[in-house]
Amino acid sequence: MNSIRELYRTGTGPSSSHTMAPRKAAEIFRQKNPNAMSFQVTLYGSLAATGKGHLTDEAIHNALAPLPVKVIWLANEQLPFHPNGMRFEAFDVQHQSIDVWEVYSTGGGELKTGHETETASTIYPLHFMDDIIHYCESAGKSLWEYVLENEDAEIWLFFQEIWQTMQAAMDRGIQAEGVLPGGLGLARKAWAFYRKASMAGEHFKRTGFLSAYALAVAEENASGGVVVTAPTCGSCGVLPATLRYARENLPVNDDAILRALATAGLIGNLAKTNASISGAQVGCQGEIGVACAMAAGALTQLMGGTVRQIEYAAEMGLEHHLGLTCDPVAGLVQIPCIERNAVAAARAFSSADYALFTDGTHLISFDQVVGVMLSTGHALPSLYRETSAGGLAVFYKPK
Repeated sequence: MNSIRELYRTGTGPSSSHTMAPRKAAEIFRQKNPNAMSFQVTLYGSLAATGKGHLTDEAIHNALAPLPVKVIWLANEQLPFHPNGMRFEAFDVQHQSIDVWEVYSTGGGELKTGHETETASTIYPLHFMDDIIHYCESAGKSLWEYVLENEDAEIWLFFQEIWQTMQAAMDRGIQAEGVLPGGLGLARKAWAFYRKASMAGEHFKRTGFLSAYALAVAEENASGGVVVTAPTCGSCGVLPATLRYARENLPVNDDAILRALATAGLIGNLAKTNASISGAQVGCQGEIGVACAMAAGALTQLMGGTVRQIEYAAEMGLEHHLGLTCDPVAGLVQIPCIERNAVAAARAFSSADYALFTDGTHLISFDQVVGVMLSTGHALPSLYRETSAGGLAVFYKPK
């Protein structure tokens, strides 16, 4: 299992797999071919189906500018390794091909060629939650201590930077108003939610503030703002919202928040390693479902839960998103993506509350649910895996 640094990535939205990763791939390919005079980029599968709404072509053009780039869209074709395939080709002054590179955007901003096995960044000796819990209980350690034991000495500073970036996205999103780009005419709601929550009675405050914070980050992402993948751009509002609400309403300090980020990252990393966080591969259960699991586990830790209660909360957060489809309207990370961040943040708190009422004993483990998520994702037809060919993307007709 790789470093948590590869799970939490800072970049611009609206999509980690469709915007951040293609931009990074284009930058890498250009560095490999400094003498190229033009490029051709072929997008396959989900990248081609929803790339325009996700600004994939703009990201590629910006990375390769000012050289000319031809983008080819092949939504009905896939490369063998992953639905998000790309083929880069460089040409010389005579328009002769000088280099070809096939690469995949596998979720959360990560790139793979399809030939990787174990890499030098594989640093965790244990790859399943059950094994990690057994180790932690025998050693008297918490999950966040297991993370610090395996990461480098600078990981705490990394978590500080991630938390600062998350807070900055929330602060910008809460203050911003207006219509989101993309043509749906969808208005930002975070500002209104925050104001109403500030004036609401106690019964409504948690839902109001959680929603405001989650919407703020998700709306920043939809506007191409700077966010942190947690685990993806499309689900980037869930964890920051829950951590900020906890920081403001529970007796926890900033160090406790950073420890919660470590535990959440471990949970997300396990799902990424043993299944997927790619909407194009397993649907939205791999994005919002995993984000909810991360947030639920982090909250349970902040509220004093044991490692088994943390695992239980994470399991519930993911289990109750199983089968969630990825069907973005007009290929934009807006409907239903933005609202799902707010709903998942509330569900994360409910999962944490529930787990804390128990002793952590339950029948279905987090590891098992991760496996079910993977098999469920493979069973979903491609029209429900970030292609905008089914579900809400078909039945909602923009005016």
